[in-house]
Amino acid sequence: MHSYLKNLIAGGEGQKLDFKFEISDSKKIARTLSAFANSGGGTLLVGVKDNGRIAGVRSDEEYYMLEAAAKMYCKPEVDFSVRQWDADGKTVLEAKIGASSSPPHYARSEDGKWLAYIRVNDENILANQIMIRVWQRRSRPKGTFVRYSDTEKILFDYLRDNETISLSAFQRIANINIRKAATILVNLIVLGLIEITFRDKQIVYTLGEKER
Repeated sequence: MHSYLKNLIAGGEGQKLDFKFEISDSKKIARTLSAFANSGGGTLLVGVKDNGRIAGVRSDEEYYMLEAAAKMYCKPEVDFSVRQWDADGKTVLEAKIGASSSPPHYARSEDGKWLAYIRVNDENILANQIMIRVWQRRSRPKGTFVRYSDTEKILFDYLRDNETISLSAFQRIANINIRKAATILVNLIVLGLIEITFRDKQIVYTLGEKER
């Protein structure tokens, strides 16, 4: 086995690497492509079990299913490149997914819905509407204006005493509706004053570096 592939597998699955024993469903693999594209890129090894053991791909059909996932079940299409490796007589596909310059990329679900995913450690997590709105806002040339009101002060004061806050908690302590709470968070995230993070698979919000 080539030392590059051996070292890659030895590192295990994580933020930038995912193993797939096989590709049997293009829609499912589209989630991984969406997550990597929306999260700075990553590498997918097909023909490798979760424990790192080499299984090898069955046929060229798996490449075409990967291609279908990127072109038919991702919107917009996700760019990727593929290299084949010979690992002790078995073929492993290495698919490199680049960081998207215009997220979000959506993956089509079993019921036909288009959903965006992000990569968190070794999992693909469904992106929430705040993340999607942040991506969309960042792609617009128009700037973001925030009025510093008592509501924003409540948020920053809370986060100076508590490490994180959820959308529902912000809505509750500020006594505002969920739509206004979400809009405030989107604006502050775009400005770098608030950051999105994950705790126990939950999306929460922390002070940005500018406010620490």
